[in-house]
Amino acid sequence: MDNTPLEKLIEENKLAEITELLSKQPALAIAATSHHISPLLLAAYYQRPDIANAIAEFVPELTIFEACALGKFEETTLLIFKNPTSINSYSEDGFTPLGLACYFGHEEIARFLVLKGAEVNVPSKNGFNVFPIHSAVAANNINITRILFDAGAYPNVCQKSGMAPLHSAAQLGNIELIILLLEHGADVNLRMEGGKLPADLAAEKGFEEIAEILRDDD
Repeated sequence: MDNTPLEKLIEENKLAEITELLSKQPALAIAATSHHISPLLLAAYYQRPDIANAIAEFVPELTIFEACALGKFEETTLLIFKNPTSINSYSEDGFTPLGLACYFGHEEIARFLVLKGAEVNVPSKNGFNVFPIHSAVAANNINITRILFDAGAYPNVCQKSGMAPLHSAAQLGNIELIILLLEHGADVNLRMEGGKLPADLAAEKGFEEIAEILRDDD
């Protein structure tokens, strides 16, 4: 099924038109987009939760990935109860439920998934090698980052580009998050592809004091 009309409306942020279209063609709500993900997930990635929630009204049952991306706690718990093995499954675009909960900053869901046995040290299966801790730090979420560390998350895992969690935190200039990472063993000397250190990224963003903290002068 060609889902170009709905996909275009999502990209253009046309909520009213989306509701009208789905009222006439509800099957579009579960038809894959050209990105090989559902319309709901596409809306979530575009940071349009109002549209994602509107699409959800036309979806008979959310997937575990959609529930985690949208922050639907009750739906997430029910789906895990019905299918416990789905907790460490992968979405079409290669992310685990925990990875999505971390990326979208849903603390309650992240905590629940960890408690139920979600693996915290597995990367995405899409070539980008994104771990849940990368997503939590990129979301600037110290509480979820702490949850992951409490569950044994590794501090120095690197994405495809060589970016470690400390690189992301340095770019954000979040000193509290940086301190948390350092307390759990984050390495200030890890270099990305191209050779940049966390201190270099902080300096590029104008966070000179943070850059000084992250420089290893020993």
